[in-house]
Amino acid sequence: MSNDPKNDKHHDGDVAFIQSLAELLNASNLAELSVKREYGEHNRLTVSLSKEGKQVTYAAAPAAAAPAPAAAAAPAPAPAAAPAAASDDPASLPGAVTSPMVGTAYLSAEPGAAPFVQIGQAVSEGDTLMIVEAMKTMNHIPAPRAGTVKRILIDDGAPVEFGSPLMIVE
Repeated sequence: MSNDPKNDKHHDGDVAFIQSLAELLNASNLAELSVKREYGEHNRLTVSLSKEGKQVTYAAAPAAAAPAPAAAAAPAPAPAAAPAAASDDPASLPGAVTSPMVGTAYLSAEPGAAPFVQIGQAVSEGDTLMIVEAMKTMNHIPAPRAGTVKRILIDDGAPVEFGSPLMIVE
């Protein structure tokens, strides 16, 4: 890190925080955990832990320098898993819409109501594709681009993880 005592305090606390997150991940049924802390305008901590890929990413740096360490750390575990699963993994497709959070996915606004979208339907950027309920909050998942719904990869009421592929919109 640096010789700045303030940053060293963050570092010591961050190490304990990351160890606590790892213990929580191991003790739970979660497959992945991602946390971002903002310490100020130019200082942040981003932690992503995953049981399946054995991925651990840790970046604590000024905001302007954060993308470089994260980019350097992330590619190392990815190539090992990518060759075998790249063609089978819907999340790797260019039109994949992934879950921004852990929660329960719903394809309609309420039980018995028409789904927000159907396969073959044209959508505009920003149209609601589905809802992911997290901590009793209904989060609308918008279409990231205009296109056509090619595949719906989850069932109504299915639990989803952070980064799980939900739909293909091309």
